[in-house]
Amino acid sequence: MADFLTDVQVLRDRARAEIDKGPVTSEYGADLDRVLRVLQEALATEIVCVLRYKQHQYAAKGLDAEPVAKEFAEHAGEEQEHADRLAARIAQLGGVPDMNPETLTGRSHSQYTTAERLIDMIKENLVAERVAIASYTEIIKWIGDGDVTTRRIFEEILEVEEEHADDMINFLEQMT
Repeated sequence: MADFLTDVQVLRDRARAEIDKGPVTSEYGADLDRVLRVLQEALATEIVCVLRYKQHQYAAKGLDAEPVAKEFAEHAGEEQEHADRLAARIAQLGGVPDMNPETLTGRSHSQYTTAERLIDMIKENLVAERVAIASYTEIIKWIGDGDVTTRRIFEEILEVEEEHADDMINFLEQMT
């Protein structure tokens, strides 16, 4: 049976020779530039989601508004956590997180939308969650084993996005 691990001395020599690459070793199997672009788009998506949820939190009115606004606030906090994780991964891979407000919505997969009626806010947030779920699922499949850490980050974020969509559909069903 062949050894699965490269000779330790070879690993040590490579680590020293490519020290300036930080955590990206020769075993990194993804297209780093493309991964960074995808991470930047996901970062923009999460920031837009934070802004939309916060706007809806404060704009929510009506008899059913209090629990929904509380949920919007919770989701905004979780979306911010996602943005922070994505920004940290971009930096870890040698990139610089792009949070430029002038280009944010153009890079985001989801849209920034406002609404006057609570039910429309819920629908808009559900649509945005469904967009994130679809795009993150594609990203996870695309990354595969090429960048396990980034894939795992997207998998963990996807799990929360699915919970958010479930929360929104539950509110929608209660209101209709």
